Amino acid sequence: MNEDIFKGKWEQVKGSVQEKWGKLTDDDLDVIKGNSKKLVGKLQEKYGMTKEEAEKEVKKSDL
Repeated sequence: MNEDIFKGKWEQVKGSVQEKWGKLTDDDLDVIKGNSKKLVGKLQEKYGMTKEEAEKEVKKSDL
């Protein structure tokens, strides 16, 4: 999903993001605000993924 679509649908996909990556809090989601790079950073922080792993997870997700 491209960045513009991701940002535009953020409110719709927040629940799916939190369901898929349950360690992300509401505060984390507020910080991310539809920015896929921030989501990648939070996945790295919360799950100990490398940047490449986190990017791959975001790209392959059905969000």
